[in-house]
Amino acid sequence: MPYIMKILPGIIIILLTINSFGQSKLPEDYGFRHLQTIYKGDTVDILIKSKKGEEQKAKPLLLFCQGSLPQPLIKFDEQGVYGVFPFNPDSLTIDYHIAIVSKPFIPLIGEKKLLGKNFTFTDSTGSYPNKYSERNLLDYYVRRNIEVVKYLQKQQWISKNKLVVAGHSEGSTIAAKLALSYTKITHLIYSGGNPMGRIMSIIEQSRAIETDTDSTRYGEESIKYWQSIVRNKTDMNASQGDTFRATYEFSNPPKNYLENLKIPVLICYGTKDWNAPFNDYLRVNMIRKEKRNFTFKAYIGTDHNYFPLLPNGKPNFEIFN
Repeated sequence: MPYIMKILPGIIIILLTINSFGQSKLPEDYGFRHLQTIYKGDTVDILIKSKKGEEQKAKPLLLFCQGSLPQPLIKFDEQGVYGVFPFNPDSLTIDYHIAIVSKPFIPLIGEKKLLGKNFTFTDSTGSYPNKYSERNLLDYYVRRNIEVVKYLQKQQWISKNKLVVAGHSEGSTIAAKLALSYTKITHLIYSGGNPMGRIMSIIEQSRAIETDTDSTRYGEESIKYWQSIVRNKTDMNASQGDTFRATYEFSNPPKNYLENLKIPVLICYGTKDWNAPFNDYLRVNMIRKEKRNFTFKAYIGTDHNYFPLLPNGKPNFEIFN
């Protein structure tokens, strides 16, 4: 009996550990296939959404480039799972296998209560992980995604007759440069982006704030911020969030990529988004140039993420578009 009492705590710990691991959620529990590849020594996590029962059926690939911030792809709480995609993918899985790639060195799955503001994953100091910030660059994402596409197109269940790349917000910039850089892409969806670059979105938001007055001058401060970025465009200090280098790369106007594309391009945006005037400008310019490969879809009265606005100007999250 004394021997049993000595080893009992150890047995309990082992059983609790096994039970804990047994309860851990996997991407498959949420209806995804989880694939991994290597890019420059980094493990790259890929989630695949396919129509149930047709996982091995040959279909074209639709690669979705996610927006900003170091968020796990799968976020959950006791109520359930938050959308991995900012759209319902079910209708698209009829014709495509949909892929989304994780942010570098960010866990694939995260519980809401353990995440920071806006579902972000932070280290013990409350900062973004250094390995993430070192790679959170436009050119890193573009080159990495090219390798991801090459890897996926080697799978027997991916057909080669069509290759669609889509992106929303920050992801739209990645998708646009990716489409220009990789000639095997056949179609592009550019959603909620700013054709004039990230800094113009920052300035427009500052100008639109009600408290942007002669005394506060938030818009002018944003321009001074841009001047600092240009003077230090290779700075990789991430203590304030994105590095200067990241903001500089994402501020290069994506219209420079878009205007050189010959493939079909769909550009969609909410008319109440900060970016709407710049998408309207691009639309007018494409009409002027008689570019036939561009299609524009403006969602009237919706914001950056296609939510309609309430009378107070706040998004109505009850209506998901």
